[in-house]
Amino acid sequence: MVDKRLFLHDLAVVSFLRNGEAKYLPEWLDYHLAAGVEHFFLYDNAPVDETKELLKPYFDAEQVDYFAVPGELMQIPAYNDAARRFRFTCRYLAFIDADEFLFPKTEQSVAEIVDEILSRDDRATALVINEQVFGSDGQETADLSRGVLDRFTRRAPRDWFIAQAEGVQPAGNIFVRTIANPRYIRYIVNPHFAYFFDGKFAVNSAGGRVPLWGNEPVLSDKIVVNRYIKSKEEFLGKVNDEQLFAKLDRNDEFDDDIHLYRELRAEGYTPPKKFEREDYFRTLEGILLPAVRSDVPQEFFDGKLELFLTCRSLAGILKRRYPKDNRGKFMEEAALRCVHRTHFSRMNYAETMLMINSLPPILALPYPVVEDIRQNCMSFVRQIMNDLKRTMRWDAFIELGNYLDLLSAFGARVPQPQPQR
Repeated sequence: MVDKRLFLHDLAVVSFLRNGEAKYLPEWLDYHLAAGVEHFFLYDNAPVDETKELLKPYFDAEQVDYFAVPGELMQIPAYNDAARRFRFTCRYLAFIDADEFLFPKTEQSVAEIVDEILSRDDRATALVINEQVFGSDGQETADLSRGVLDRFTRRAPRDWFIAQAEGVQPAGNIFVRTIANPRYIRYIVNPHFAYFFDGKFAVNSAGGRVPLWGNEPVLSDKIVVNRYIKSKEEFLGKVNDEQLFAKLDRNDEFDDDIHLYRELRAEGYTPPKKFEREDYFRTLEGILLPAVRSDVPQEFFDGKLELFLTCRSLAGILKRRYPKDNRGKFMEEAALRCVHRTHFSRMNYAETMLMINSLPPILALPYPVVEDIRQNCMSFVRQIMNDLKRTMRWDAFIELGNYLDLLSAFGARVPQPQPQR
């Protein structure tokens, strides 16, 4: 596991905002901050000035990054953008909607629950969490004088879902939301689920492998995602589908357990740490300075590619933020030298794909070791493409072909030795 101190944020939430959701954000943000979320990446599909006004205290506290993404079918592109852009700055990324609340069933933070479950298997790279759908509580219209958690306290039975059948779309608590180590995300094609590099996978709270958007049987003993459809007026203002509202409007059981969790977490809440330059430099120095010594045995680098790529990312951030501090440049080059040495260790397939997918920002750097990394990656890509061709996995073959083109293009920029006369 990579040292937590190397990340700007331990757990961050990615959310796609739809029309009319801005007014609910303060309650949602405050709840998740108390639950241990340190940062939020909000992609707004219907940007209005009201949203930025409501978010101002969170901007000032450096707890929110905001992106306007108007247009059709933008949720999946937004999720993939976050997974790529912030893969090395956040230890975990959670992908949830603004009407959903992560709810651990203990006093632990969300990240502590994730750590506990994923630590059982080093191949597990994400936790998928079942939804619990809360109905309208018989409310026809919006009442913004109270928060969502106070207004809606009735839900469907814990194991409720409607199975997919001809002419019937699945619905209910079988759906999951994902909290992932973003470094091993290959891509996201569904709001509920991510695909990972071969050899890595998602698990449920019992440790069972989950390959799709749903988990059955529904698990609710350790952590759930409370999903609030709100009143009929509010639901139809966001999703103009009365049939879907009728399907989801389940009010069978009373459940206000989330209130106790909110109170317990709020009592001991401390704001997320600020960006501390010297703390980050000390962490990098403690990891990298011993590793770059010439007498370090090669086996030391086994399984450490993710660590050194994360060091490289943090050093690059420090270099850009503090250009007059030469330690950033020194640490970035040291991290890349360590990355290069991992290429001669026992790299598994997921690590190799992590290396290849991390190339674009690395290839543009001016250090001599970058050319060594480029040449190694050319060899990796060709070997994997041969394997993919034999197994007729053409989608991955084409994807890697694009990386081969990228590597070749950067190779043309490297000065070639001239023959001596």
